[in-house]
Formats: sequence, C-alpha cells, structure tokens
Amino acid sequence: MKTDHELLDAFAPTGTLRASINLGNPILANSHPDTGAPRGVSVDLATELARRLDVRLELVVFKSAGESVNAVAAEQADVGFFAIDPLRGEQIAFTAPYVVIEGAYLVRDDSPITRMEEVDRAGQRVVVGKGSAYDLYLTREIKHAELFRAPTSPAVVDTFVKENMEVAAGVKQQLQADAQRLGGLRLLDGHFMLIRQAMGVPKRRGAKASAYLAAFVEAMKKSGFVAEALARHKIQGAAVAPLEAAPR
Repeated sequence: MKTDHELLDAFAPTGTLRASINLGNPILANSHPDTGAPRGVSVDLATELARRLDVRLELVVFKSAGESVNAVAAEQADVGFFAIDPLRGEQIAFTAPYVVIEGAYLVRDDSPITRMEEVDRAGQRVVVGKGSAYDLYLTREIKHAELFRAPTSPAVVDTFVKENMEVAAGVKQQLQADAQRLGGLRLLDGHFMLIRQAMGVPKRRGAKASAYLAAFVEAMKKSGFVAEALARHKIQGAAVAPLEAAPR
C-alpha cells in the first residue's frame, strides 16, 4: 500500500494525521493510570496508519463516542474509530469492522428483570450514553421502555444508580467493571446487539482514501496486528472481526 500525494492530502491535509480517540469505550482506548496518556487498540492502529503514511500523528481525545464522531464528520479529525451505524454513515465512510463487541444490560440484584426480552416494557427506564452506538440502536429498537441519556458511556451506571432507574445499557466490559466497583448489580445473560467497531474517514476525503483505509484494516486483521493489540492491552470480550474483501 504505497502512499502518494493525493492520499497524503486526503488523510493529512494539515500535514499531520489527526486521529479521533474515544476514551468512553474501554475496548478501544483508555488512559494510562500513571501518565494519563491514551492507549489501546485504536491508538495502536492510528500509530501504524501514520507510520505507513509517513506522517506525524496527533491524537484528538474525547470522552464520548458522539464527540468523537462529530469531530471526524466536521473534519476536525482525519480518521476515527466507531461502531458502524447508518446515521453516522451519512458523513463518514466506514471500513469493515476490525473487532466485534457485545452490548449488554445491567440491572440491580433485586430487579424482577431476568431476561433481555423483559427490558422493553412500559414503565421501565433504560439509561444509555448519549450519542453512543447503543443510543443510536436502542432509539430505533426500543418501543415501550423509555430511554434516558447519560452524558457519556462511562457515566451510564452512576446515572442509573443515582436516578434509581431500571436498566443500564452499554459496553459489556464497562458494565462488568462498574458492577464490581459498586456491588449489588448484575448483568443479564446474552447481548442486545453486537457492535461492529470500524475505522472511518470523512466521505468528503474521497473514494481513494476510503479504499486505502479499508485495505489497511483488512491487512491489520490478516497480519494478526489486531489480535496482538487486544492481547497486549488485556482486552476480553472482543473478537477480531472476520476478514472481508477490500474494495477495489
């Protein structure tokens, strides 16, 4: 995958590749406990993409998926890492997914809710991170329960507890960590959605840029780069997405 001036102009019009990093999803990235620097699978992929393009990398860090998406859609960042969603796809050209993760529900230990199918019922309130993949999905799918939006995905469980709501929805690993931190909470078995995490570039950057990024993601999966990054960052509950044919 050789770079050329057209590609460089598409990916790094400022001379630097600005990668939008979402700290609201621990599968993708989090902060180093000592330095506070962002780290994770998405940071590793951004670093490798910049290396291949032979440009400097700047990490543009956000606390929520919605902010991260908006930055790329507004071209305040050049690439990003998001769950694939039709609404986001209006402005962002997605690659195939590089990992697949689970969206889960959390309830209190004494909740009468025991199965996924019991969540979408009148009178029940489901808390979700504003602008997250779960928010977009549940906005379309929930018919009877009421959705409430926490400012960010990491704030979902604290909002759920503080406001005494019935269900929290989000990344399974985040919910598990919050349940251990707070106690008295349990995950429902299964998942309400499988989230396909992909890379994306603003559609206005052109077909050549989106094709290059798609091929890059497939190469990262095929080479074992993504699997090694998941292992290195001790990520559980996320699987490397199957290979897909890159656009020609």
